[in-house]
Amino acid sequence: MPAVARSRWPRAALAFVGLALLALVVHTVFGENGYLALRRQRQTLEQLEKEILRLEEENRRLATEIEALKKDPREIERVAREQLKMARPGEKVVTLPEKPPPEKEPETDKKR
Repeated sequence: MPAVARSRWPRAALAFVGLALLALVVHTVFGENGYLALRRQRQTLEQLEKEILRLEEENRRLATEIEALKKDPREIERVAREQLKMARPGEKVVTLPEKPPPEKEPETDKKR
């Protein structure tokens, strides 16, 4: 009987090591700080970097516009005319709608 007990021990140890290794691999891939979480974090980082670049560009554009408004009276007049719908004395401002209203579909007899 001791020979039977010896042969079971290495198999049980091998099974335990195999399960531990499997658990380690699963944790490494799917865990809170695993490979998949790292990929999500990298994607988020890339999106945030793109957003930062877009906002920096918008900041530069707005800073240029501010400087122009501080120094150029024609720029002030342009903004007053476009955004505030202002006009010089004697001029008339005509404002057109930006988008036409959506067309309604003709109602059909729904009782058929």
